[in-house]
Amino acid sequence: MKKLLTTLAAATMLMTGAAFAEIKLGLDVAPYPPFADQDASGKRMGFEIELGEAICKAMNETCVWTPIAWDGIIPALQSNKIDAIFASMSITPKRMEVIDFSNKYYNTPAAVVAAKDMDIDGSAESLKGKIVGVQVSTTHADYANKVFSESSEVKTYSAFDEHNNDLIAGRVDAVVGDSLAFSEFLKTEAGMKFEIKATPTDEAVFGKGVGVGVRKGDAELLKKFNDAIAKVRADGTYDEIAKKYFEFNIYGQ
Repeated sequence: MKKLLTTLAAATMLMTGAAFAEIKLGLDVAPYPPFADQDASGKRMGFEIELGEAICKAMNETCVWTPIAWDGIIPALQSNKIDAIFASMSITPKRMEVIDFSNKYYNTPAAVVAAKDMDIDGSAESLKGKIVGVQVSTTHADYANKVFSESSEVKTYSAFDEHNNDLIAGRVDAVVGDSLAFSEFLKTEAGMKFEIKATPTDEAVFGKGVGVGVRKGDAELLKKFNDAIAKVRADGTYDEIAKKYFEFNIYGQ
């Protein structure tokens, strides 16, 4: 009888997928509102935090948020320090060479931001001789290097807030980043002096949206995330969370 129960349990695990002891979700150590932030008590909050926890619940898995410096987050995944990247990472061909991605869970365009009184349109010509700030190891940095580096200085920063602070201080002339993340900055007293000058599109650089990054070949975990993303989209959980933060369709087409 004991042998039969053991066999049945093993068969059930094969059919349903074994549960993980815990899944370490990697996120950027720097705040990235409205996607990920912390309050004064250290409690995590934001769209991605709520969505990540809802996805883990849909997977029936225990997840632990694990902050990692952005430029080391893919190496942390590859070295098993984390199990997945849940940190607004765009799905791009370059990244897909080294890690796998789930289906997208949101998609927002990039933006070029500069002072309202600066006469630029986001083109390389209009930014000739200027200093452009970007966060290191991002698609926005890839875009800036591709488009602006021959005629402008591209300056990299470890965190999104850092290039915004240098924009305010006048140490850079423009910055490139996620349009939605900029929306929070532009609402601040200091940010009100700036505006979005352009929303560049380049699918080869920016990819088709943001997904969960997992180690190459981790098919079981990848399927869990894809199934859970589909589930929270279908049962209304995704929309319930999204409407707390956005007044438009963050998922995209």
